[in-house]
This record gives sequence, structure tokens and C-alpha cells, in this order.
Amino acid sequence: MESSMASLAIVLHVCAGNYCSRYPLMEPPCTPSGYVRGNSRNCTTQDSSDCCKEGEMYPRYRCSPPVTGDTPAHMTIASFAQGGDGGGPAECDGRYHSDDQMLASLSTGWYDDGSRCNRSIRISGNGRYVLAKVVDECDSVYGCEADQSYPPCPNNVIVASPAVWTALAIPEAQVGDYDVTWSDA
Repeated sequence: MESSMASLAIVLHVCAGNYCSRYPLMEPPCTPSGYVRGNSRNCTTQDSSDCCKEGEMYPRYRCSPPVTGDTPAHMTIASFAQGGDGGGPAECDGRYHSDDQMLASLSTGWYDDGSRCNRSIRISGNGRYVLAKVVDECDSVYGCEADQSYPPCPNNVIVASPAVWTALAIPEAQVGDYDVTWSDA
């Protein structure tokens, strides 16, 4: 007990001494690194994807919220198959993948320059969980460009294959737009 009180006194002293900013209790918030103006060309809405709106400004992010054992995320749906609305081949392996596979794409900060490529993450939602392989980045920096007209991803998104949605038994009315938690598996 005495040891705990001494530790608390030291922490309070450090914070009272105006050093809390040098010893943050949590990471700084992830704020936009800039904005991109939308265009409305070349957009496929196969899985209810949103297209850029002409002239609208969209935030860019180079960071994502910190990963914890239960990181909150917003899950969307996309096809990883050739001709699907996921765009080109997966960034991790340069290939297209069947929508029957448990696959995921992570926002730029969570993708972490590919450090999670081909690794499994655990996605929890609707009282269930699945393991999905990370195969791509949901680019939070670039978007609304000539070759595709999707906005940059928000900084807290998992784009999951239809197989993930099916395995989580997400109600049909909520497919494409669902809040989940995730962690490294």
C-alpha cells in the first residue's frame, strides 16, 4: 500500500510539475494531414461503395487510432475479385482474391506500410468473431483521382470481403456499414 501511494505521488508530482505533455497518458489524436477535392469519374458502386462528389473536400489521414486488444473500427464491404469494386489487385501480393475468402483491407495507419500484410486479424461483431487475412490497404491518403473516384478511407476502417460479413451473420439491412472491434490475431 505504501509503495502504491509513493508511485501515485510521483505521478501526481510529474503531472503537477507540468510534464504531462512529456509523458502523455495516451497517444495524440489522429488528425487529418490535408484534404483532397472530389471528382465523380470512374466509380463502381457494386457493394454500395460511395463515390467522390464533384468539388467536395475529403480529409486525408496518414495515421489511425492506436491498436489495442479491442480496437473500435468501422467495417465496410468490398470485392477483392477482379472486376469488383475493390479496385486493382491486392497490395500485399499483387493478386485478386475470391470473395469467398476471409479477407480484409486496413486504413493506412493500421496497414502500417504493409507490416500486417498476409497476417490474420480478429474481427468481432454481432456477438461473433472471425479471423481475416490482411491483403490490402484502404488508402486514407489518396482518393478521388483519375483512375478511381472513391474518397480516401477514413482512418478507422476495415474493408472486409463478403465472406467476413456472412461469417459474422450481419443483418442484411446493415451489410456494408457496421461498427466492429478488431485486434491482431
